[in-house]
Amino acid sequence: MLLIFVFVLMSWFPGAYQTKLGQWLAKMCLPYLKLFQFIPTFLGLDFSPVVAILVLEMAQYGLVALSRFF
Repeated sequence: MLLIFVFVLMSWFPGAYQTKLGQWLAKMCLPYLKLFQFIPTFLGLDFSPVVAILVLEMAQYGLVALSRFF
């Protein structure tokens, strides 16, 4: 979740994606974020990273709940 957050924040800085960190984050985050590209933009804002983070949080809470049973 933190990697996605940092990756999205990098869009505010010109040339940030061309740095070593930006390229590494793109390799880590883009395959997962591409799963959510079906979500349309609204007023020029892309909400797919928000949905992606929410899905990760739900998966985290689901795994925690499952671990309590075992």
